[in-house]
Amino acid sequence: MSSYRPYAALCVFALAFFHAALNPLTAEVELRVATLAPSGSNWMSEMEKSSMEIKDKTNGRVTVKYFPGGQQGDERDYVRKIKLGQLDGATVTSVGLSMIDESIRVLELPDMFESAEELDYVADKIWPHFQAKFKAKGFRLGARGEVGWTYFLSKNKVESLSQLRAQKAWVWGDDVIARTLFANLGMNGVPLGVPEVDAALTTGKVDMCYGSPLAAVALQWYTKIKYITSMPLNFSVGATVYWEDSINKVTAEDQKTIEEIDRASSKKIRKVARKSNEDAINTMKRRGVAVVETPAQMVTEFGNHAEQIRTTLTGKAFSKQDLDLVLRYRSDHRIKRGGKPK
Repeated sequence: MSSYRPYAALCVFALAFFHAALNPLTAEVELRVATLAPSGSNWMSEMEKSSMEIKDKTNGRVTVKYFPGGQQGDERDYVRKIKLGQLDGATVTSVGLSMIDESIRVLELPDMFESAEELDYVADKIWPHFQAKFKAKGFRLGARGEVGWTYFLSKNKVESLSQLRAQKAWVWGDDVIARTLFANLGMNGVPLGVPEVDAALTTGKVDMCYGSPLAAVALQWYTKIKYITSMPLNFSVGATVYWEDSINKVTAEDQKTIEEIDRASSKKIRKVARKSNEDAINTMKRRGVAVVETPAQMVTEFGNHAEQIRTTLTGKAFSKQDLDLVLRYRSDHRIKRGGKPK
């Protein structure tokens, strides 16, 4: 009888092993996700809440482990590591998304939208178009997140394009919109990754950067600058992407749960980001950062350059079809609001 017990135990182990091999989706899955969002930021707080909810609603079958604050490098590093299997996903800005499919940047053309509501309408309409493109390249594009309106942040007051050109401005080397804008405006940008900007502002390597107020506060850039322009450059979005092979390790039921939580979390993040951007501007003002009212002439000149950038990037960063879709949905929104389609 005693000799039978080890044999029986071995059989049970073997059956369990073969069951797991034949049913790999029953195993627990950890999804490793990198982001530039700093620990303690509003973005990270919401992502951690969604991570806890995913673990709870899948009964521990799926956990999302975040690597915040640029621990895994810049967004280019994230996409490379995902393809190498070192990460399963990343929560990134549109710059990171553009390393998978650049056409998504059509949503961030300068002077494209008059309001966040207009952007919402267009982005909601066109998002499935981009999700299909990402899927074709092996990525699962989640619901739309948000960075917000971006502005020039500088150590020196800027009230004209000539003053703008005189600045040592940071440009994200992977940001095709910013690179094209700088080239069109005649600016000599200093290419750096996001994690390098804080040190560059401290040492004087750059005296200007750009970003949303929330990003400027979360990344501590606002402590190194004195001015922010009142004229926004564009509206910046983002999202979480997963490698299809990674997400397919999860059961279909749990994938649906993740998608539902992602949609709800992204909607909340957009709402929180808008309120937090307003709060961030007030924080900056209290710390002595002045909002510089952009003169009308500079706004007009910037708009002219924005039109040129749209022409330059059509057929390169995005197709005419992509641009036409955005313009059509934008016109629809303006007509519904009683305005001119322009």
